[in-house]
Amino acid sequence: MTRDGLLKTTVLFLVLATMFGLGMAAPSARADQCAPPGEQSASALPTNLAEAAQGPGADKYTTPTVEPLASIDVNRLGLGTPGVLTVGTLSDAPPSICIDSSGQFTGFDNELLRAVAEKLGLRVNFVGTDFSGLLAQVASRRFDVGSSSITTTDARRQTVGFTNGYDFGYFSLVVPGGSPIKGFGDLAAGQRIGVVQGTVQEAYVVDTLGLDPVKFPDYNTLYASLKTRQIDAWVAPSQQAQGTIQAGDPTEIIENTFSLDNFVAYAVAKENQPLIDALNSGLDAVIADGTWARLYTDWVPRALPNGWKPGSKAAPVPQLPDFTAIAAAGAAEAGPRAAPPAPKSTLAQLKDTFLDWDLYRQAIPDLFKTGLPNTLILTFCASIIGLVLGMGLAVAGISRSRWLRWPARIYTDIFRGLPEVVIILLIGLGIGPIVGGLTGNNPYPLGIAALGLMAGAYIGEIFRSGIQSVEAGQLEASRALGFSYSSSMQLVVIPQGIRRVLPALVNQFISLLKASSLVYFLGLIASQRELFQVGRDLNAQTGNLSPLVAAGIFYLALTIPLTHLVNFIDNRLRSGRAQTEPDDPLGPADPIRTQEMV
Repeated sequence: MTRDGLLKTTVLFLVLATMFGLGMAAPSARADQCAPPGEQSASALPTNLAEAAQGPGADKYTTPTVEPLASIDVNRLGLGTPGVLTVGTLSDAPPSICIDSSGQFTGFDNELLRAVAEKLGLRVNFVGTDFSGLLAQVASRRFDVGSSSITTTDARRQTVGFTNGYDFGYFSLVVPGGSPIKGFGDLAAGQRIGVVQGTVQEAYVVDTLGLDPVKFPDYNTLYASLKTRQIDAWVAPSQQAQGTIQAGDPTEIIENTFSLDNFVAYAVAKENQPLIDALNSGLDAVIADGTWARLYTDWVPRALPNGWKPGSKAAPVPQLPDFTAIAAAGAAEAGPRAAPPAPKSTLAQLKDTFLDWDLYRQAIPDLFKTGLPNTLILTFCASIIGLVLGMGLAVAGISRSRWLRWPARIYTDIFRGLPEVVIILLIGLGIGPIVGGLTGNNPYPLGIAALGLMAGAYIGEIFRSGIQSVEAGQLEASRALGFSYSSSMQLVVIPQGIRRVLPALVNQFISLLKASSLVYFLGLIASQRELFQVGRDLNAQTGNLSPLVAAGIFYLALTIPLTHLVNFIDNRLRSGRAQTEPDDPLGPADPIRTQEMV
């Protein structure tokens, strides 16, 4: 690396150490959106319901009764790991599903499932994933259960089975302060209506309202866009909206509507009816002993709609506090509602969203301890696979045998043509169940393999172009000296080709470093998260995008030295080694020979 490049990298790390050093003052107190809000945050059933909301509707799926707990045989539940309930969940939707400040998966859905598993005598292993792949992973038995406030619909029942309901769902319409939109009836074509992709809210906007929404990958990115008025409205799960909107935010919930599809339940593979029955029995048990009511009061305290209760039809009605009275008392104690705050300037909004220094200091330890090691492990291991595979593809691609060229060409076309996320999901869901006995159903090796297979296709093309750029005369000269074809390639042509493409190889490693964040789609436990996911989880806890910027700084700290390394290699290859003295073909001066010449 050049002196200037080394200086810039050193300065960058000094700035990081100065700004985020652990010796600085502790971050200021901040509300953790992944902590149970408690009974004092109770809310009444919404009175601002849309006309279409007529209650939860006819219930044709809830079972009349459940099997007694004593009759459940845990050895016949079809679990991937005997005695362990492997649960796919999310980390960015508090208070229902999230990772808390200690790095543990929690939230109402997950704490309730822990209580149900305890009734069945099972341990729980929570694994983080993305909602877009959750139901497919449950259907393929990658996870035993999906826990993600999943509203059951007839369309989703074609993919997975569901337990009885443990929560009801209604939607909230959230708009910026002063918006002309006053209800669902005001939503019209041409407006930018935000939804999270793959959720039942998206289906509601598309199928029921007949509109084309703006789709976001997660709730926090969506809400940040709403606060900065880049979208006009947000159709959100009610508990998600209530947990996300903070005091002083320039947004408000203006109307609610019940989910007309069904209740909220846990997803299980359709063919695994014994597990569905067991979870239903455990759910009724935690309702009967008051655990459901306690968790519901701690996490999502809101009045239940008339005619709805959790569990089977035979389960007792939970005994809950009078949330309506608690909410009214809280409102009276707080006094008249303050007027909405004046809109902040764009610069002020950007500062609050991206430049919260306390959150930077809070994020750095987890990024160092968890995110950085996993990112480096994923990148290094995948690079080794990519180099070995890429060299094989390059040699096969220039081979005289079509039986080698064609497979190499087909492989390269497929792995370069498909999106990276699709390849990762195909390998995780397709190969994962086959090699589950070897990997212990741990997707980490599959993630490394997927990254390595993708990198191999690109590196193979880099090597091939470098080898073919070597002049044909090099091969001919080596053959004239008596080398075989294979020896000529190994000793003469390939080394020169690799030397010419070193800058392109380093650029590929930089791309692979950033692509390592996609492994999260396969589902990872909290200790396996890479840089981006650590930042994303803290973003979910706080509702602020500063942790993601902090993760981005780590990526910069890794990629900037590599970028300067590319520049150094490129300059070195162009100019060659600097010589301190001109070469003398006769060697060092010899006094005797000099006299003879004279």
